[in-house]
Amino acid sequence: MFEQLTERLNQAFKSLTGRGKLSEKNIADGLREVRRALLEADVNFKVVKSFIESVQQEAVGEKVMKSITPGQQIIKIVHDKLVDLLGGRGVQSIKLPKANPTIVMLVGLQGSGKTTHAAKLAVWLRERKWNPAMVALDVYRPAAAQQLQILGNQISVPVIVPQMLETPLSCANRSIAEAQMKGYDILILDTAGRLQIDDEMMRELEELQLRLRPQCVFLVVDAMTGQTAVEVGQEFARRVGIDGFILTKLDGDAKGGAALSLRAVVGKPILFIGTGEKTDAIEPFYPDRMANRILGMGDVVSLVEKAQKTIDEQEAEKMRKKLLRAEFTFSDFLKQLKQIKKMGPLEDLLKMIPGAGKMKLDFDEKEFSHIEAIINSMTPEERENPDIINGSRRKRIARGSGTSVQQVNRLLKEFVAMQQMFKKMKKGRGKGSNIGIPFGFK
Repeated sequence: MFEQLTERLNQAFKSLTGRGKLSEKNIADGLREVRRALLEADVNFKVVKSFIESVQQEAVGEKVMKSITPGQQIIKIVHDKLVDLLGGRGVQSIKLPKANPTIVMLVGLQGSGKTTHAAKLAVWLRERKWNPAMVALDVYRPAAAQQLQILGNQISVPVIVPQMLETPLSCANRSIAEAQMKGYDILILDTAGRLQIDDEMMRELEELQLRLRPQCVFLVVDAMTGQTAVEVGQEFARRVGIDGFILTKLDGDAKGGAALSLRAVVGKPILFIGTGEKTDAIEPFYPDRMANRILGMGDVVSLVEKAQKTIDEQEAEKMRKKLLRAEFTFSDFLKQLKQIKKMGPLEDLLKMIPGAGKMKLDFDEKEFSHIEAIINSMTPEERENPDIINGSRRKRIARGSGTSVQQVNRLLKEFVAMQQMFKKMKKGRGKGSNIGIPFGFK
């Protein structure tokens, strides 16, 4: 997420943090690099100009110039101004008033991720005790309704689709009646998009907005489109009226321009961000957390929330007791791997740890799969008691897992070392040791 922007900003800050004292020229030179990094990230040039002027005005003040660590003070100023630019402290208010039913209309261009994020939003709402249904209003794109039905089946959320020759407005009105009859308290309308803004699409959305009076209209925009996302946001806000943005594909190669420009230019908040392909990969947008990620400061709060969401507390307590008794087995290790995988790509999780994003970690995500395959190729007895795994068993495990005997040997060796560490901790020695997970095979 914004790796290139993060790297460029950190390079710009090096010239400021490496000095005991700063002059106005030093600050101007450093901020010039910050300005270049933002423009290269496709941030709106007016936004960049206003941002740099605001930072510079505060950075040349007496408090910074006479500070013991002026470089760090400037980074703090940049961080605070980034938070303001993205929307201020905390999470943006997501207003979903109760109606009969509440209607949320998703709008946006084709390919922005509306249909996928209709399902993600349904999952998010259901976790908060809503009873959602999704409505397919794209009667033009082949298989659009079927795509939403497939997603609905995956997440067990009902989907209302248009009947033969039914208009989007007629289908929407029928879905409202069905919701009232079946007890759905919120409808998520997946409207039609186009490859680009055209008058026909806008007229249809204007009519839906006028007739249905939805409680919320969310514009789904692709974070990878940069300034195009801002232009799209301006036009939809003018023609249809929107309450906020869902920013998608932040797990891809997004430069950051859309995220840093949308609120300042369009005047509407980013409410949700899509962070992956799975149907639960959506989260509310926190400007302060996003500023931390952009500046490479990590995001421990989001990491903890991910862990709380995916890790079973009772299972974690059982595992903690096993560790304290030095009874940790390969079966336990496999459970832990599966829990970690639920939280998302490990590379993304590491970036949420302060400082880890700046480290050049030699890590291959595929090693998880190799470790899993090796453990799955063991018998239940071998998982519980790896001491019985002799040479012939190692060859069988390697064949069954599609790995080499050397890889099996390395995992066994690292696992034994980890068990020994637990035993030392049990006896009260080695309390300061760090317990690592063997990713191995390098």
